[in-house]
Amino acid sequence: VQLQASGGGLVQAGGSLRLSCAASRSSISVTHMGWYRQAPGKQREFIAAISSGGITNYADSVKGRFTASRDNAKNTVYLQMNSLKPEDTGVYYCYVDSGSTLRYWGRGTLVTVSS
Repeated sequence: VQLQASGGGLVQAGGSLRLSCAASRSSISVTHMGWYRQAPGKQREFIAAISSGGITNYADSVKGRFTASRDNAKNTVYLQMNSLKPEDTGVYYCYVDSGSTLRYWGRGTLVTVSS
């Protein structure tokens, strides 16, 4: 299974971006989908997750600004990012869980927020 993430780029503080991530294989049984990010010089951190039923969970740092959504028919997860801050800069990685034991990772897309 390959995950193709897109939507990253350079944006000014206060701006918005929408990331998307599609799984290449439609036959897998997808449970949770979500996003992590890795800022320069820091460990990868959890950002958002969404269950197959649409229940979402967010890191405190992005609550109220980021929204995760998904299209189950397309095995695609989205991350709408509003009111971006310079500290949101980093490489954003999507993941897809298949069942309770398998997790597939995307290659990452770079988001840069300028002040």
